[in-house]
Amino acid sequence: MKKLFIAGHRGMVGAALMREAEKLGGFEQITATRDQLDLCNQRAVFDFLAAEKPDIVIIAAAKVGGIHANSTYPADFIYENLSIASNLIEGSRKAGVSRALFLGSSCIYPKMAPQPMTEDCLLTSQLEVTNEAYAIAKIAGLKLCQHYRAQHGLMYHSAMPTNLYGPGDNYHAENSHVIPAMIRRFHEAAERGDASVTIWGTGTPRREFLHVDDLAAACFHLLALSTPPDWVNVGVGDDVTIMELAQRVAKTTGFKGEILTDPSKPDGTPRKLLDISKIQATGWSPQVTFEAGLAAAYQDFKSSLTSGEARL
Repeated sequence: MKKLFIAGHRGMVGAALMREAEKLGGFEQITATRDQLDLCNQRAVFDFLAAEKPDIVIIAAAKVGGIHANSTYPADFIYENLSIASNLIEGSRKAGVSRALFLGSSCIYPKMAPQPMTEDCLLTSQLEVTNEAYAIAKIAGLKLCQHYRAQHGLMYHSAMPTNLYGPGDNYHAENSHVIPAMIRRFHEAAERGDASVTIWGTGTPRREFLHVDDLAAACFHLLALSTPPDWVNVGVGDDVTIMELAQRVAKTTGFKGEILTDPSKPDGTPRKLLDISKIQATGWSPQVTFEAGLAAAYQDFKSSLTSGEARL
């Protein structure tokens, strides 16, 4: 049985990874809450890993948020995410961890990257300014794994998921990602009987969405490979406009009113579609359809509201 430490196990991604590990079997899971372990504290992280000696570390912990949060708190995003990545990767090396998987984001790629984005377009041109701080921290984590693998012979590698959604998401009114933000807004608008809901921007940017359970399955698939790529895209290979997304969320939540746009708000990157041919060539493909995933995410949101566990 392998000892597995999932950093960020209480987040949406971490919880999905724990479910997948339990389903697969063969893992002794090690966890630590934020109160028990500050991932920005280098000494604490080094001591924890030295004491626990996991065989595998998955770095799912991160400070995350949407356009508003990234634009408002860039210093927090770059500092905390750089600290988490460097502390856990170097701490894993010092503790003798043989396998580490770092989770990044599709926002590491240039704003005007060719679509769909292949792994080799990294660092070829300018990043999207609204999430530059977060992206740079994630690029640094990816490069740490790449260079530790090259210099130290350690099997440290990375997965770059597209936009994620699913159970346990953060539904904060301002600091959440687009799907949970829309689920909350359209749900509340439907309950109030509002005549309209206004979404940020023009509604024309295109986005790709991956269910978090598909990401978890992809991570363990990559961990089972003897020679995985240094970093690999994880997505669905298809996208929708923000307006199309809003229409789907409205239908899922039962909102019957008009959907308006606010072009004074930023759109962000025009399109972010991942080329997933590299991971598909290793034998993985997504399994959760967008319609089924969105319906399940909405049911989870309503259940969490009822139980008082919703992250609002």
